[in-house]
Amino acid sequence: MDTVFFGSTGTYVRLLQSILNRIGYNAGAVDGIFGGQTRQAVITFQLNNGLTADGIVGPATWAALDKFVRGYDTYVIRPGDTLYNIARRYFTTINAILTANPGLNPANLRIGQSITVPYGIDVVPMDIYYTYEIMERQIQGLKARYPFLEVGSIGSSVMGKNLYYIRLGIGPREVFYNASHHANEWITTGVVMKFIENYSRAYSEGRSIRGYSIPSLFNSSSIYIVPMVNPDGVDLVNLWPNYTNPAYSQAAQLNRTGLPLPRVWKANIRGVDLNLNYPADWEAEKQDELEMGITGPAPRDYGGEAPLSEPESRAMVAFTRQHDFRLVIAYHTQGEVIFWQFKNYAPPIALQIANIFSRASGYAVEAGTPEAAYAGYKDWFLQEFRRPGYTIEAGRGTNPLPITQLPQIYQQNEEIMLLAPIVY
Repeated sequence: MDTVFFGSTGTYVRLLQSILNRIGYNAGAVDGIFGGQTRQAVITFQLNNGLTADGIVGPATWAALDKFVRGYDTYVIRPGDTLYNIARRYFTTINAILTANPGLNPANLRIGQSITVPYGIDVVPMDIYYTYEIMERQIQGLKARYPFLEVGSIGSSVMGKNLYYIRLGIGPREVFYNASHHANEWITTGVVMKFIENYSRAYSEGRSIRGYSIPSLFNSSSIYIVPMVNPDGVDLVNLWPNYTNPAYSQAAQLNRTGLPLPRVWKANIRGVDLNLNYPADWEAEKQDELEMGITGPAPRDYGGEAPLSEPESRAMVAFTRQHDFRLVIAYHTQGEVIFWQFKNYAPPIALQIANIFSRASGYAVEAGTPEAAYAGYKDWFLQEFRRPGYTIEAGRGTNPLPITQLPQIYQQNEEIMLLAPIVY
């Protein structure tokens, strides 16, 4: 995490404010501006944790905050400990501790034994901007709290970042959701990450969400999620303009629009729009680009020098081919619309499912879109597998959508993500 102090602004200041507020230090509004109230909250935290109380959040203070970012601590059993008193100390529940420690016997705690203790706070808040680093820590925290999650990587980005996947469930009915193909549509990462957390918690507690039995879903289906297809691009957008890595500065030079980079940047770090890089009439997409005067890397709308020229799109194709996905959903923003068709490749039931999703979300249903009409992930899936595939444009407004929309977007899409494994 970057060092931040009075006067700093940006994504990591927002994260700092969010954490401090959630653990009882009043840092003020989560606005990404390191002002006097945030500084005083930092000083109080530092005093309470044996740190130099200078109000500067550098490596030592971030290290002390890290367990709260991940949402758990490692605790060593002491004489007289019980799970009840440990749970009270961490504002958590006995069930949360038992979930994080499979096989732990509450009646036989051994002195010196290390256990994972979740804090009584969410790992995935709804008020922060995303970077790859923040998402990675959340994934690690969710895996520690819910060891039944399967976590892996489908490949690497241009800059070598893991393209993480998370699997919810062990059943044979496989579906796939992905988010943040487009850099400035990173709010979709928050949508699917929150779903992973809520689903996992409900499974661990043996309960339902919106009337859907999560234990039953877990055993009958496998929901695979890639929460950030374009981590380099997301970092480019959300670290702007405070770059320390020259690769970001070099990429940012492609923005000649006169608009702030987050407003326009959809591409990966090489200036390739990943959702125009799939082999689904890519040549027609290329012709459209030429007619628009797009001949090389750009913040958006450049589909690359060839289909699957980018490691991110190649990884998505390979991962999809390795599985038997009955249905896929690619999350984008914005417009509150569900796109379900590509050149009549969608099976007849695809429209019926889209209408079910529409009733669950309140979103409109449309066959296709005149913008980015070719070479998208959903288009390629429909073309290759002839199974239902959807691009869901969440939220309304100008990208990047304000973080204040995240709770509503999540509520609109939660039932869709619960329905997808059982609707077909």
